[in-house]
Amino acid sequence: MNYDLIVIGSGPGGYVAAIRASQLGLKTAVVEKENLGGICLNWGCIPTKALLKSAQVFEYINHAADYGITVGAPKADFSAVVKRSRGVADGMSKGVQFLMKKNKIDVIIGTGKLKKRGKVEVTDVTGKKTEYTAKHTILATGARSKELPNVKQDGKKIIGYREAMNLSTQPESMLVMGSGAIGIEFAYFYAALGTKVTVVEFLDNILPREDKDVSKEMEKIFKKKGITILTSTSVESVNTTGKKCVVNIKSKDGKTDKIECDVVLSAVGISTNLDGIGLEEVGVKTDKGLVIVDDFYQTDVAGVYAIGDIVKGPALAHVASAEGIICVEKITGKNPEPIDYGNIPSCTYSNPEIASVGLTEEEAKAKGIAVKVGKFPFSASGKASAGGVKDGFVKVIFDAKYGEWLGCHMVGSNVTEMIAEVVVARKLETTGHEIIKSIHPHPTMSEAIMEATAAAYGEVIHL
Repeated sequence: MNYDLIVIGSGPGGYVAAIRASQLGLKTAVVEKENLGGICLNWGCIPTKALLKSAQVFEYINHAADYGITVGAPKADFSAVVKRSRGVADGMSKGVQFLMKKNKIDVIIGTGKLKKRGKVEVTDVTGKKTEYTAKHTILATGARSKELPNVKQDGKKIIGYREAMNLSTQPESMLVMGSGAIGIEFAYFYAALGTKVTVVEFLDNILPREDKDVSKEMEKIFKKKGITILTSTSVESVNTTGKKCVVNIKSKDGKTDKIECDVVLSAVGISTNLDGIGLEEVGVKTDKGLVIVDDFYQTDVAGVYAIGDIVKGPALAHVASAEGIICVEKITGKNPEPIDYGNIPSCTYSNPEIASVGLTEEEAKAKGIAVKVGKFPFSASGKASAGGVKDGFVKVIFDAKYGEWLGCHMVGSNVTEMIAEVVVARKLETTGHEIIKSIHPHPTMSEAIMEATAAAYGEVIHL
């Protein structure tokens, strides 16, 4: 009942922190109210990628003739696609169970709550409460789908991401509210399988956090796929009393319209899971729905830490994992380096994919930095042409004075596997000329990074 560390939440922040703690000799327990692996493994990162892969395979089969292959008319079995996704998620969750046993970490099933004097109260499904003691407690409770006050989710006609990956039948039509990574991924998935999809974005561009060139390129590609894009538009209300949803929308110029659809997917962001975990009871301070922590995730209460979606920074699985490791290493007396939040890669797994890191061109110019910008389209890439995936580009941004690599933004096939080169190069303070002189293999998609860099410095060969 007594531990060196208790972690509340077993998502990619929590379970990774627990494993690193065990490696460093701490007697560790994890409290989880549902499934090991949290939202990421069970209802987020992993099962969505399984769904997206099925959509991509379906697209490939539909375009088999482009590759000189003749097949019969394909048909997507929606329930089988969902079943495969759930199977992948279950397998990954079982993998985390194995890791807990391997690292001698106790798993306590129930809902965790902070109590005073280093206590953690866990309530199981029957309502039974048990107290545990820990020298250190890490909060890693994650987040859930955000609800707008005028568009409440009912789990049937107005849904969040969790329901979107587990529908019993494929809707004929869907309206997606919000065009961040979650909205774009589901828009692609459902459209690829034949659902009529409309994306509504309040801001002027889809993927508003991406470089504007990326946003414009993806809008063009999505429209080619038959997806309707409505930017500078808000969802005012949704009437669900009839057989279909009637969505009332309003553009920035004041014009109103109605759209009928089977399902509305709310993908307008996330809300942190801070309720009922004892923050007020022990005096942990928060600000605008986030726990206040220092560079090593210590709260203002001794022995209590917080990581992942509930603290400031990008709500991404790989960020939570890195935070968990750094937090535990600091607890055990090591001297970890704080995370550079300016060098966090962001990925969207639609088809084509999107990957980016660092400043956008607009952000760099707003800082008053003189920049060199290079762009290389995949239409000029031999590997992309051979693969029949010529959409998209690589865009790089360098400081014109010092050669610092300020940012990189990619749209294209498999670019989420290419962005790590840029993250490592930026970490090592690599200059543009060093990238140009680093020989990239040919033919590959990744040589587009070298070509884009060469374009920034007026040395591009294949444009």
